Formats: sequence, structure tokens, C-alpha cells
Amino acid sequence: MSRSVRTRPEGSGQALSEAYDTALLDLDGVVYAGGSAIAHAVESLATARTGGMRLAYVTNNALRTPDTVAEHLTELGIPTGADDVITSAQAVARLISEQVPQGARVLVIGGEGLRVALRERGLVPVESADDDPAAVVQGYGGPELPWGRFAEASYAVARGVPWFASNTDLTIPSGRGIAPGNGAAVEVVRIATGAEPQVAGKPLPPMHRETILRTGAKRPLVVGDRLDTDIEGAFNGDVDSLLVLTGVTDGAQLLAAPPQHRPTYVDADLRGMLGGQPEVAEAGDGFRCGGWTARAGADRLELDGDGEALDGLRALCAAAWTAAGAGVCELDGGKSLAKLGL
Repeated sequence: MSRSVRTRPEGSGQALSEAYDTALLDLDGVVYAGGSAIAHAVESLATARTGGMRLAYVTNNALRTPDTVAEHLTELGIPTGADDVITSAQAVARLISEQVPQGARVLVIGGEGLRVALRERGLVPVESADDDPAAVVQGYGGPELPWGRFAEASYAVARGVPWFASNTDLTIPSGRGIAPGNGAAVEVVRIATGAEPQVAGKPLPPMHRETILRTGAKRPLVVGDRLDTDIEGAFNGDVDSLLVLTGVTDGAQLLAAPPQHRPTYVDADLRGMLGGQPEVAEAGDGFRCGGWTARAGADRLELDGDGEALDGLRALCAAAWTAAGAGVCELDGGKSLAKLGL
């Protein structure tokens, strides 16, 4: 089946940690939330690693360095080295290095993660548009980033200096709720200049390329909680994905997912890596998974049976995605989701 018209979650007779050599794991909403480990994450990752799966942590957040991320994960009970962390700062630094001379100056609008990544590529971070930069790079700089930094970027970009962004996520989760992300900051410079940046982070190919170059993965599995970054990034990289429901995506969003946002597998949390995935099979004019059967009616999704709620959700996805084809499901699935307690 073409990945562009996925109509159901797939099954796997093998544990995913055995079927794939490397897990490319998102962090916030997958491994931790608000700085604390998500339930079952530490134990699940330890089991997968002991079984021979390589674990790599892939984040669009360009603020923290790989060393800082690795230290945080290790403190949570997940032994991690800096080489196991891939950031959008690294991806955008490689992208810049391929377009400017070695030793070129790059105006940095962001945090330490960007500066470290640029130096790794032999580039020189500078702070002012008057420092004759060969490029401008913008990444998340934290809530204390001064407004004047956007002006520096705008001055340089307006002069025609090439502009790069680590990512364009409009929001970022915090311990107090949802805060503006780097994408919101990028919009400030876009409005001021009318220019468009080259973007490296998920879901775009430069980020996937960076993860493969750094991990050497032959059969990677992307594990994430966001459809528009993690799952779309896997789609763009033509690799399989596991959506875990510990982060921002809920059942209704999953049912309505367009083709590029449809994961290969769906599970409640990272324990889904440790076992096989149930098959979603055709059953008459609908689909069966576990004890549930789902079909697409004229204007709603119909669900019958009992058993694990996740099996019902998988069956519903098959009915919804088949009905939508290459579009987006608009059938009312609210009552079906309520029946599952989702």
C-alpha cells in the first residue's frame, strides 16, 4: 500500500523494539511532560535498549544543547549521552554550512543550542546585523529573549542576508500551559521583512536527514505525540511511525488525520514499543480490531463490541480513513469515541 493513502493502522507480529533497529523519539509529550518522566517511559525505554534497540532523542527545541538534554534524561533514569540527542539546531547548522563558506559569520537569534551547533560546523556565531553575517539563523530562545533580537534579524534579512529557522512550531508546551514557540517568533521577522526562511526542523527533510546521518539507522521507527511534526516527519522521510497518546493528540484529531498525518501504529504510551501491534482487518463493510468492529455510515462512524479501548480506536481509524480516502474524515465520531471513554 502506498504510504500516501494509508487507510488503517498496521499490525506487527514482532515487538516493535525488535522489528526496528532505532527509535527516533520525540521528547515532550512522549518521554517527559513538564520536565518529569511520563508514566511507563523509563521502564519501557530500558527494556527496549536492553533488547538491542538504539534510542535516539529528536527534538525541535533549539534552545538546549545535546549535553543538557542528555543530562536531564539521565537524571530521569534514562541513561543518555550527548550523541543520542539530535536537535533542530544541529539540522539547521548543517543546512547553513552547505550554503556559506567555512568560518562564515552567522547572526544568531536564539539560545546556546544554536551557538554550539554552529561552532560544530565551523561557523562563527555573531550578535549584530552589523557584524557582516553571511546568514541569519533563528531558533527558540526562551521566554526571556529580548524583543530587540527580532529587530537585528529583520535588519539583516531586509539587506538580503539568507535567513534560516530551526523550526516553525507555533507553540511550545510549558509547565504552566502552552506558550509561543519559535514559529511565532519567525512570524515577527516575516511580517517585518516579507521574506521566507529556509526551515530545517520536523516535519521537514533536513531534520530527518540529520537523525539518519547521526544514528546510522537502517530501519528507524519515529515515535511521537504530534501529528503535524513527528508523524508528518516520518511520512516525509518514508519511514514508519508510532503515535503515543500521552501528549497533544487526542482521538478526534487522529480520526480526522489527512494522509500525511496517519501513523503506522497507535498505542497508549511507550509500552507499545515492547510488544506486537494488533491487526486491523476488514470485516464485511467495516473493520475489526480485537473485540471491536467499526464502519463508516452515511454521516457518522459506527462502533460495536467491547474490549480494549485502543482496539476500538484503531478500528475507528480504519473506518474513518477509508471513508476519507486521500482527504480528511468529516464523519461524526463523537459518540463512538465516547463509547470508548476517549
